[in-house]
Amino acid sequence: MRVDLFDFDLPEERIALRPASPRDQARLLHVRPGDVTPLDDHSVTDLPDLLRPGDALVFNDTKVIPAQLEGLRSRPGPDGEAMTVAVSATLHLRQASNQWRAFLKPGKRVKPGDRIAFGGGSDACFLGRLDATVDEKGEGGEVLLTFDLDGPLLDEAIMAVGHVPLPPYIASKRAEDQQDRKDYQTIYARQDGAVAAPTAGLHFTPELFERLDRRGIERHFVTLHVGAGTFLPVKADDTADHRMHAEIGLVSAETATALNAVRGRGGRIVSVGTTSLRLLESAAGEDGRIHEWTGATDIFITPGYRFRAVDLLMTNFHLPKSTLFMLVSAFSGLETMQAAYAHAIDRQYRFYSYGDASLLERKLP
Repeated sequence: MRVDLFDFDLPEERIALRPASPRDQARLLHVRPGDVTPLDDHSVTDLPDLLRPGDALVFNDTKVIPAQLEGLRSRPGPDGEAMTVAVSATLHLRQASNQWRAFLKPGKRVKPGDRIAFGGGSDACFLGRLDATVDEKGEGGEVLLTFDLDGPLLDEAIMAVGHVPLPPYIASKRAEDQQDRKDYQTIYARQDGAVAAPTAGLHFTPELFERLDRRGIERHFVTLHVGAGTFLPVKADDTADHRMHAEIGLVSAETATALNAVRGRGGRIVSVGTTSLRLLESAAGEDGRIHEWTGATDIFITPGYRFRAVDLLMTNFHLPKSTLFMLVSAFSGLETMQAAYAHAIDRQYRFYSYGDASLLERKLP
């Protein structure tokens, strides 16, 4: 499909720079394809009443790490003196206990064998630095970094010297601060490894969980470590020419069994976020049964995709021409989502990672 079909005009003032407070006071647009009145305005606190007893919410319990690293790239110069250039690396996929794939800026002149010293001035890692070697250079500034530290020592150093890689549409307007380390994390995050937050989950509070429990709505968890590729624009003119970056995920046997039981007794699977949805669809068979699953997924969902596992999707409002807007258009229909986004802009909903939410019902064949 043509990528420009997924474009729309968004006023800059609709981009949220801070989340709602309390989190569950964000607005929620309920989208029901095929209904005479398919759009209803609510708040996230209304979610228990919009779901049915016996439904199951599926959350992504990944935890955002401070994956943005600043450092100096060096290589020997013609006179033997080291030549250094300031660089910024965004880690996005762990390859081994001492290796990460990362997007490096500037990355045009980087070469395999270059050394990078991150975090100078910190006392949290050996000699006040976190050092790495560029082992591979890929396309679009992607590199493979092999760090001098390994395992838990590397994890501790990244936590000490890194900072939260806010989405570009926020970072271009203000600097990251200490509050973001709290705001840009779900209350149930527990598995370290994400570069970006599963932002639909940012709306949940302990009080909302209690109300969902009283309503008889189940809560289950999967893990997909969201990578920096989620922020990359689609540069192709046709969706068939776009390549998704892989992300590592896990669906446990216990969770798969529980969700299949929900379906078996007539309940609905409600994915909290596109990351949970992509993982569940990766783990589902042709018959719709969810299986235990672990590994990398680069599933790219566009209109025409046949959904197998997920019945409803709670998600935020996404970028024009993004893979995420393509996904929600596949789920609820392109025309429906175009109308929903036009409604949201007109009613002054807040967009993107810190913005408001939508609850989407799946378009039936």
